[in-house]
Amino acid sequence: MMRKLFWILLLANVVLFAAMQRGWLGLGEQASQTQPALHEDMIRLLDTPQSAPVAVLPAPVPASAPVDVSSVVTAKSNTLACLEWGDFSGSDLTRATAALTALQLGDKLSQYQVEHDTGYWVYFPPLKNKAAVNRKIGELKARGIKEYFVVQNAGNLQNAISLGVFKTQEAAQNFLDDLRTKGVRTAQVGERASKFEVTVFRLNGVGILTEVKMASLQKDFAGSELKRVPCTH
Repeated sequence: MMRKLFWILLLANVVLFAAMQRGWLGLGEQASQTQPALHEDMIRLLDTPQSAPVAVLPAPVPASAPVDVSSVVTAKSNTLACLEWGDFSGSDLTRATAALTALQLGDKLSQYQVEHDTGYWVYFPPLKNKAAVNRKIGELKARGIKEYFVVQNAGNLQNAISLGVFKTQEAAQNFLDDLRTKGVRTAQVGERASKFEVTVFRLNGVGILTEVKMASLQKDFAGSELKRVPCTH
């Protein structure tokens, strides 16, 4: 009898164990849940923090190509011009000729004469005699003045000494002011009614660099005029 009870209890334990393993008693399902059930109505998505705005950098500006100064000068130098510079006589004509010779313009430089009926001159009034004329000439040479002309024709201007003839009174006055800086005190400006010639220089087909030099040179000759003229071939 005890033996039979033993086998019944053993079989009951086996059945109970199998039932628990297969979830027949609902215990297996409960044991398999390792976390609480999710409730969809209680789920909300957290706001994702927006990423910091990305700075949009401006497109790089392409660097300008470096300016080749020499090429600019060369390009401008290819632009040719024709100039006239005048009017000159006396010592100003000598100085202007020397200045233009230094530029070595070759056949691009020419000159022509213009005749005027009236003009202005800078001069010493007639001196008493030949000896006085020679003394005055000596004073001029001592001051570095080498351009002059002695009036020898009979008349009220005989023994006068001309230092320069000019187209305008302004040019003559500027020349006289320059002489006074050299110690010449008794010369004066006067109107001259007789015909006289002045020289005008012409520069044909010169570049911009020469034109700039001429503009600078012109400032050393008060009363002179530098201008562009049509080129002739």
